[in-house]
Amino acid sequence: MKISFHTDAFNTSFTDFQHCLDWAERNDVHWIECGLIDGVSWIHGLGYQPHVALYEDPLMLRNRMARQGVRISQVDAAFPLSGLDGPTYGVAYVLKSLPWAKLAGCGRIATTDGLHRPEGLTDEEAMALMQRQYSRILEVAEAYQIIINIEVHGYFTTKPDLLARMLDFVDSEYLRLNFDTGNSFIAGQDPVAFCERFKDKISHVHVKDVSESLAAIARGGQTGIALSHCAVGEGVNAGNIRRCLEILRDHGFTGHLSIECEGQGGPMLEQSLAWLRTTLGELGIKAE
Repeated sequence: MKISFHTDAFNTSFTDFQHCLDWAERNDVHWIECGLIDGVSWIHGLGYQPHVALYEDPLMLRNRMARQGVRISQVDAAFPLSGLDGPTYGVAYVLKSLPWAKLAGCGRIATTDGLHRPEGLTDEEAMALMQRQYSRILEVAEAYQIIINIEVHGYFTTKPDLLARMLDFVDSEYLRLNFDTGNSFIAGQDPVAFCERFKDKISHVHVKDVSESLAAIARGGQTGIALSHCAVGEGVNAGNIRRCLEILRDHGFTGHLSIECEGQGGPMLEQSLAWLRTTLGELGIKAE
């Protein structure tokens, strides 16, 4: 399996993407996941945001990353597609991300639904809306041969039966799943059962633990958490993560494990990386 990390880990450090690349090189990590910014942001322009803008040349970025031995495991274009703004903003955002990702050498794009039930729509209306959007997105994604991952993150995607329907929106090998160990847990689901049910569809994994305090106040009441504020392996979800890794190993998964945690400018991410490498070794999983 391939170890990656999401640049969200450096959101609260107010550093830029280059800082994330330097961290990856120092810690012998060769894959990185980042968010995509559609447009100009002053906080990004000043170097205080660790993501990448679509106006940045993808080939030049790819070459710069290659010099540091790092590639992109997935780009995050997860504007919620479940609400009324999905067709207006979300679809255009993903479609614009496809040629950029292709040139950047990235084979996966993360998409998702909103955290809450969308106002003004029934569940069935929202599902029908999302199916039309994913049909359009997959039409283009197939041409670029880029996987569109549905991330476990929101009101619909953290409900296994609804997620199963979403993964059948389009009959395409390019519609897959980004499994999130932390979001499935915080939503009140069993991450192990979740992973077992959808193991055939998983192409990218967010490895996210949950602190005991956060679980006590939020589990079953939220659908997704931006950052766990807990190093992977130090929370109440660590046992579930280990079991999910066993399921993925036994299923022959060789994809990316993307660490998600607050980071604290690096130390918490380093703790997470050490735990993941140790656990993979204990499970007999070769880490790339």
